[in-house]
Amino acid sequence: MINRLTCAIFDWAGTLVDYGSLAPMGAFVETFAEFGVAISIDEARGPMGMAKRPHIATLMAMPRIAAAWRKQHGREPSEADIDAVYEVFVPKNIAVAAGYATLIPGVTQTMAALRSRGVKIGSTTGYTREIMERILPVAAEQGLDVDSLVCTGDTAQGRPTPFMIYRTLLDLGIWPAWRAVKIDDTEVGIAEGLNGGTWTVGVALSGNVFGLSRKAAEALPHGERATRREAAYGRLRAAGAHFVIDSVAELIPVIDDINGRLARGERP
Repeated sequence: MINRLTCAIFDWAGTLVDYGSLAPMGAFVETFAEFGVAISIDEARGPMGMAKRPHIATLMAMPRIAAAWRKQHGREPSEADIDAVYEVFVPKNIAVAAGYATLIPGVTQTMAALRSRGVKIGSTTGYTREIMERILPVAAEQGLDVDSLVCTGDTAQGRPTPFMIYRTLLDLGIWPAWRAVKIDDTEVGIAEGLNGGTWTVGVALSGNVFGLSRKAAEALPHGERATRREAAYGRLRAAGAHFVIDSVAELIPVIDDINGRLARGERP
């Protein structure tokens, strides 16, 4: 039996593209505003990594947002309300997706290094396939191509269930699951990997937990940046990530570490 990684499964926004995972944030805020409810960027970020309808449902169940909805509409948020908000949100997210598809620095080099090690490249995302159809050509122009893409809606349930992981492993012919590693910038994405039986790597600085564009992150005073970085690492470790790194640019030493562990008989 091969005791090494043969598959790396990546999230997209905040992990491969869109430094800071910024694309959906404005769309969430604008959508709720159309329904007379103000939400903050920080609130919008909370459920990131989930499929977008469950994301909206989670937002509407938050006590402050639910209270604001009751005040505006005179009733508790309903399933029909969730559907209505989702229908407004989706075209907004589609409209901005391609504009936030710039690769995170180090992605193409990391992919080349993985493939040179015989590692297949899978990916799962909280985005629908319609949204990904806008992102894929832009990513390809920058040199990113994956061997498998599983989107929200492709499986019966999304994160934190492992169904998208299972679909990826089936697509790529990978077994057992410990030959795969999931790389993600959200807690729910780490849970997806853990539930699927893979190794997990949290991406702290380039994604949702840190929550800033590369330019904004680099402009932070050193002390504040260090404090925020430590907090981001802590959140992903608390979610159960086996490893945490700043961005995918730092992934290859982790891959080599995992391969060493596998060779010694360790499993996730």
